[in-house]
Amino acid sequence: MHPGFIHWWKEAQRAHDEQRSVSGCGATAGCAPGWRRGRSHGPADHEAHFSPGGDDGAGFGVRRPLRFMAWKLELSEVQIEQLAGVLDGLKTERAQAAVDHRRSVGSIADALSGDTFDVDAATAAVTSRVESAERLKGAVLDALKKTHGLLTPNQRKQLTYLLRSGQLSI
Repeated sequence: MHPGFIHWWKEAQRAHDEQRSVSGCGATAGCAPGWRRGRSHGPADHEAHFSPGGDDGAGFGVRRPLRFMAWKLELSEVQIEQLAGVLDGLKTERAQAAVDHRRSVGSIADALSGDTFDVDAATAAVTSRVESAERLKGAVLDALKKTHGLLTPNQRKQLTYLLRSGQLSI
């Protein structure tokens, strides 16, 4: 944050805290400084703002990265549609990998819980974790290949910069 903004931010936060105490807003998520500046808001406003169809994209897992990439890379409508499909498939595969990971942790815990260590159960759990990681690796490589194919050379150069600078991660 630029030092010149610190005073402004503190004042906006103070004013917001006063507004929240007056309006009875108990929710803190979304009540950032300047949120709906100058207007009182209550729980009904939060429900409207954070609904699955709201601005934050809570109901759609690829909304923010897609918007960010569309803006930074100046994607066409066709590219946005194709990239949405790529990101959605990757999101699904990552979610499945997380489920597999939790399942393997449970299996490992079960292998450790008995009087003797169950080598077969632990081996099966670790093997399933490796297989899940391999599927995720394949999905990431496929998503990268598809993304590369739909971008122009200038867009690829900009994407490279975003990845190297840490503004975007894969």
